[in-house]
Amino acid sequence: MTVVRRVARPMLAAIFVTSGLDALLHPAERAKIAAPLVGKLSGPLSLPDNPEMMVRANGATMVVAGTMLATGTFPRVAALALAGTLVPTTYTAHAFWTVRDPEVRSLQKAHFLKNVGLLGGVLLAAVDTAGKPGLAYRTRQVRSDARRQAALTRRDTRRAARSARRFAKNALD
Repeated sequence: MTVVRRVARPMLAAIFVTSGLDALLHPAERAKIAAPLVGKLSGPLSLPDNPEMMVRANGATMVVAGTMLATGTFPRVAALALAGTLVPTTYTAHAFWTVRDPEVRSLQKAHFLKNVGLLGGVLLAAVDTAGKPGLAYRTRQVRSDARRQAALTRRDTRRAARSARRFAKNALD
C-alpha cells in the first residue's frame, strides 16, 4: 500500500466514523429531518417506516464502513457503502434549495457541496485498485483467454479430423 493510500483513507474515513457515531448516539434531530424521505421510501423499497431506526442504521453503516476504509479492509466495498450512506444524508439534511433565509441557505449549500466532494472521494476510493487489475480488466482477460483457447481447440480439432481422414483413406487403399 502506498503512503498516500495509507494516509488518505483514514483522513477520508474520519468524517464518516464521527458522524456515524453521532447518529447512533443522538438520532432524534436527524430522524426529524429524515422522516419525509423515510416515509417516501419505506413502501417502495420495503424499508421500515421508523426514521430513528433508519438514522441509526445509516450511522452504524458509516461507522463500520468508515473503519473498514480507514484500516484498508475491503476498501472498495467500504467506499461503496459510504457512498450509499452519503446520498440520502446529503439530500435530506442539506436541501439548500428549500431554504428561504439567505444565510442558512448559504450554509446548507456549503454543506451540500462538502458532501458532494466527499461523495467524489469515496467514489474514487471505490474504483481504486491499488495498482492491481480491476474486475473489468480481469473479465476481459478471461474472455480473451477463452477465445484464444477456443481457437486453439478448433485448430487442433480440424487437424485431427484431417489426419483421421488421411488415415482412413490410406487404410482403405
